Amino acid sequence: HAPPRRRADRQNPARTAPRGDASEPIDSMTASLAFPVFSPPAVSLGARRSRRPISRKSSSAPRAGASFLSDVEQAPPDPILGVSVAFRECQNPNKLNLGVGAYRTEELKPYVLDVVKRAEKLMLDAGYDKEYLPMQGLAEFNAATVELLLGKESEAVKSNRVATVQSLSGTGSLRVGAAFVAKFMPGAKVFLPSPTWGNHKNIFADAGVEWAEYRYYDATTVGLDLEGMLGDLEAAPEGSVVVLHGCAHNPTGVDPTMDDWTKIADVVERRKLVPFFDVAYQGFASGSLEEDASSVRMFADRGIEFFCAQSYSKNLGLYAERVGAINAVLADADAAKKTLSQLNRIARAMYSNPPVHGARIAATVINDPELFQRWNEEMREMAGRIKTVRGMLYDDLVTRNPDKDWSFVTRQIGMFSFTGLNETQVKNMTDKHAVYMTKDGRISLAGLSQEKCAYLADAIDDSFRNVQ
Repeated sequence: HAPPRRRADRQNPARTAPRGDASEPIDSMTASLAFPVFSPPAVSLGARRSRRPISRKSSSAPRAGASFLSDVEQAPPDPILGVSVAFRECQNPNKLNLGVGAYRTEELKPYVLDVVKRAEKLMLDAGYDKEYLPMQGLAEFNAATVELLLGKESEAVKSNRVATVQSLSGTGSLRVGAAFVAKFMPGAKVFLPSPTWGNHKNIFADAGVEWAEYRYYDATTVGLDLEGMLGDLEAAPEGSVVVLHGCAHNPTGVDPTMDDWTKIADVVERRKLVPFFDVAYQGFASGSLEEDASSVRMFADRGIEFFCAQSYSKNLGLYAERVGAINAVLADADAAKKTLSQLNRIARAMYSNPPVHGARIAATVINDPELFQRWNEEMREMAGRIKTVRGMLYDDLVTRNPDKDWSFVTRQIGMFSFTGLNETQVKNMTDKHAVYMTKDGRISLAGLSQEKCAYLADAIDDSFRNVQ
């Protein structure tokens, strides 16, 4: 006879979970939850047998009364993604979608980079599995991305002073960093440029971090308000976090010069501020990975500690793969090691571990010399197409209104142009000309073709001339 089954395992705290993805004992897993585990009340077998069956009609009837979530407020539509929804519903054959920051070909079609296709073929041939990544992410990607950011000869990298965690593109990287600030820099306020990418405020606010703004854009010159920026940073409390766009400022396209960056770094050092770079366009802004990382590298070379969020949505076109990283460049290796452990812990609670496919594409492209060279060529091609339509739009605007200074169009850099159109004029652009853009006057030149430059110039000229 088989020995009687032991019931002690039912109370054994070391019994492991049946799920293949969990290596923790059940008691430690449940203990980590912030709410009690629900256990249904015991029902005797006799009670079950005596219970009358419920009819199909009554079981499908809706529950009477309002939902316990009926008081939840309706969230406002996303100001950027909502533009795409309206664009799709528009029937005007001349419509233009200049709202979303995504690269388009001259035919205004989405573009999958050649190097991405080639990397995916190599990956398929290699027969990689789909196992979970560690919390920190794909090791090959992390090593490649920090080298891309700081350079092969970076002293910070060589001395192990950088903590890097793969995260969910730029947004996820910022969110992990914001959670770190909230937990380990309590009371620190985050200063954002005015204006800035619309999601920055949501990210830090949802992490429980108070934010304020510093002057950045000068509407009169359609350029950088350096004096106002430096003044506001001088007045910021010691230990404040300052969000800086590493290149191709979104939404204005207005970047500091390297001389400007030196003055900004001087204030940051003197006031003991903590920079938090957002690098979403490295290689995509100017066409050069080195040039677009020059501001970040200058801070690192000066020994300034900082955070930096990276994204590969634009420069590799991996919009849907959510590939990015959060980096902390610190003064010593011990601080980097401890910071890495806490960034991992934050990531574990948020999403456990990042996706592997896009990270492997990025690592393959960066680490393969032939693919890396072709990637640089493709970035120059994409950046070059945007520069071309910038120049054509400028020429068309000057032709229509030579008395107005349109030079800001070609002075700005990257994917976007900040037109200076007010909200009423933007409404005219959409209602009359079917040009879809954000209410702040930003247009994505990545969504403009050479064929449509004259049409856009007509719409902008009409809106400036005839709408106040």
